[in-house]
Amino acid sequence: MTQIFSEDGIASPVTKIQAGPCTVVQVKSADKDGYTAVQFGYGEKKEKNIAKPQRNHMKGLKNFRYLKEMRVKEGEVGLKRGDAINVSSFSEGDKVQVTANSKGKGFQGVVKRYGFHGSLATHGHKDQLRMPGSIGATGPAHVFKGTKMGGHMGNDQITVKNLEVIKVDAENNEIYIKGAVPGARNGLVIIQGEGEFQIVESPKSKVESTTTSDEITETEKLETTGEEKNDEIKETEKPEIVDEEKKAASNERPATSGEQAVVDNNKAKEEAKEDKAEEKKSDN
Repeated sequence: MTQIFSEDGIASPVTKIQAGPCTVVQVKSADKDGYTAVQFGYGEKKEKNIAKPQRNHMKGLKNFRYLKEMRVKEGEVGLKRGDAINVSSFSEGDKVQVTANSKGKGFQGVVKRYGFHGSLATHGHKDQLRMPGSIGATGPAHVFKGTKMGGHMGNDQITVKNLEVIKVDAENNEIYIKGAVPGARNGLVIIQGEGEFQIVESPKSKVESTTTSDEITETEKLETTGEEKNDEIKETEKPEIVDEEKKAASNERPATSGEQAVVDNNKAKEEAKEDKAEEKKSDN
């Protein structure tokens, strides 16, 4: 708890609560489920710590830590799966009720559990200071139901009504409620009030918008990279053609002296054969 000073200088004891944003996970109807309610999800937890049925139930949304239902009147839902609400649904001066589980205190005696006065601390009351005393006659031979005795205390659902909202911090999703609320620190509380929900922008639509913009930028990058690759291919093709021409020119190298002598001998032999053939023709 803390305190907030008003403009008049009056200090008000308040409890600061981190409220929302809460996302609609399921909308139940009387035709399908037998009653009308809205299921909200709050908080986050690791996906590996969620069972597959609950994981599939929250498919397309976050991995919520808490799932809580709120009954609404038929025809007054006005919400759909994926809608998100936050503290903007409340305003200063609203009267709300807060529901939460109280602190667990374990096994306690009647003095702390029910406020028994206890016995006198004088003579004749040894070790009887905090004892429960007599629980009735022995005739029934059993303990009546509802008899106040020692036992488990706390960890019960408690609702406190008519609490006033002192301040609403929409930027940090915090709400300041006058007085104390049930439950321990970092516990889960349910705040209810009269009026309509103010739906904020759904986180699912934000994700879709960001993905589409990312996809557009990726396609633009791919197009530019494709054009650059085509230019690179054209540039690489030109030097390859030049290299092939150089290779062909290099293959047409001048003959060595030995190769030229062999060619000359072959020509001389062919000329000698032609001369002999002409001589035979002339003799005939």
